Amino acid sequence: MTLAYTLQLADDALIIGHRLSEWCGHGPILEQDIALTNTSLDHLGRARSLYQYAAEQFNQLPADKKESFFTSVALMQVVKAGNAIDEDDIAYLRDGWDFRNLQLVEQPNGDWAHTVARSFFYDCFNFLYFSELTKSSDSKLAAIAEKSLKEVTYHLRWSSEWVVRLGDGTDESNARMQEGINDMWMFTGEMFMASEADKHAAADGTGVDVTQLKSLWEQKVGEILDEATLTKPTGTWMQQGGREGRHTEHLGYILAEMQFMQRTYPGMEW
Repeated sequence: MTLAYTLQLADDALIIGHRLSEWCGHGPILEQDIALTNTSLDHLGRARSLYQYAAEQFNQLPADKKESFFTSVALMQVVKAGNAIDEDDIAYLRDGWDFRNLQLVEQPNGDWAHTVARSFFYDCFNFLYFSELTKSSDSKLAAIAEKSLKEVTYHLRWSSEWVVRLGDGTDESNARMQEGINDMWMFTGEMFMASEADKHAAADGTGVDVTQLKSLWEQKVGEILDEATLTKPTGTWMQQGGREGRHTEHLGYILAEMQFMQRTYPGMEW
């Protein structure tokens, strides 16, 4: 189950990294355009490290387990040919139902406030999550977590400052930030719903018990929203399914764009 656990962490990082990269050249001011592009690269770098580890784990599986692990035809053609897979194969040859990312990270950028709200909720979670994952009994996951925590600390500071800046700004910026918070709220509950991979990883010490992070996350989020003069949403119904391969329509568009070159020209290399 360590492989499934590694993959869901990598998928989160890849998809949010791709989403944030869409702001490159479109940011409201040059400084923030560069800041968000660098944040995107942080996520993509983490995704690569995790996919490399996932590929290493997959290539060590018995042949029968390899052939039943993924359902994407393009990836299975590589596997059935007897070839080892790498991080690029996992990122570019899987279909949407093989991805296990949170639905939150695949949501469209919307306006600046929506992007900030999505990042803020995810960054708060990541800070708590990777703080715990540094204690993993899996040395590679612990090392990736330690490196990621340094980056995530900056991500959280950046998104928190923007929530306060917009929330406690003009009437329009406050309204837009509140709308972003409201729209993204229903995707936050899934972060604390343990998948089967989460449960196994927490039980054997390689992963984090996400159910234990919710109260700390709500406290941190509440503090920042209070400072920003924003109202914490009261809705309790939450979207879920990303960890089981059920996604919103938005993931399909991300993959169609991201995977186009590799799907059109299989095996292409720069």
